[in-house]
Amino acid sequence: MTNRPGPSGEDSLIARYFKPLATDPGAFGLVDDAAILKAAGEDIVVTTDAIVEGVHFLPDDPPDTVARKALRVNLSDLAAKGATTAGFVLTLALCRADDAWLSAFAHGLGEDARSFGCPLLGGDTVSTPGPLTVSITAFGRVPVGQMVQRTGARPGDQVMVTGTIGDAAIGLDILTGGPAAAALAGNDAARQMLIGRYRVPQPRNALADVIRVHATGAMDVSDGLAGDLTKLCAASRVSAVIDVARIPISVAAQSLLTRRAVDIEALISGGDDYEILCTVPEAGTATLAAAAARAGIALTPIGRIVEGTDAPRFLDGEGRELPLARRSYSHF
Repeated sequence: MTNRPGPSGEDSLIARYFKPLATDPGAFGLVDDAAILKAAGEDIVVTTDAIVEGVHFLPDDPPDTVARKALRVNLSDLAAKGATTAGFVLTLALCRADDAWLSAFAHGLGEDARSFGCPLLGGDTVSTPGPLTVSITAFGRVPVGQMVQRTGARPGDQVMVTGTIGDAAIGLDILTGGPAAAALAGNDAARQMLIGRYRVPQPRNALADVIRVHATGAMDVSDGLAGDLTKLCAASRVSAVIDVARIPISVAAQSLLTRRAVDIEALISGGDDYEILCTVPEAGTATLAAAAARAGIALTPIGRIVEGTDAPRFLDGEGRELPLARRSYSHF
């Protein structure tokens, strides 16, 4: 009789929490060291983002929201590239194997994987003294040669952005006891909406197909609208003029602006919006706007691409340039 060793703690953890999420045949039930992602005459788009405790989420954030944010920040990149979702791999660096935390994390991850059609293909779990880190690499598909890059913006294109800008930055301010927390002390609905925008981004994958067809350049807004537009313009060797009054701001954010609890610079440079920023020739704007309306996603023109290599200019209602001490969040 042969004594077979039982599964390791890592194997048991994977089998219990993550094997049920590996529904794609190419994942082989997570029993192999690699997966197969089938392609049929398409380009495979690859993106990766990590979220780190204390940097991208707070230690007491609910574990299901941590999982959703980890996946959704990557889905947002795929949407901006015009890619349809194909799958993802996960690296989870845990400080401890807490069953309650892992169960909630896996539940949130599984719900989003199913909802966005992006199954788990594989990954790794490791222990760390901290901080807890979740890294996801996501894969998408586009027709050959049709991924939307940052380099295609041209003078005359409209600059457009989905959703609203600045909510997530305010949500973080609320969670960390900043001025917004005091200003909204009696408005729980607004507080929860803004906190939700920080914890659980809303990737705009429903627009991926039309972004691919109509946008000349696109990226997701992760580090702040002002900074990310600057990156897009630099890659395309153009500049832009933005009408600050047209930047879409939520009712809750506008109320804080009015009371001077936050300023516009904080909203357009704070990051974590995960909206799509794109440049669109005039001929394509109506079709793109109609597709966004059908999907229930706000899409707002905020300015134009112009010739030049200077940083984009942000103009107030009287045409005066808004001086920006900071354009985006930076890790370093």
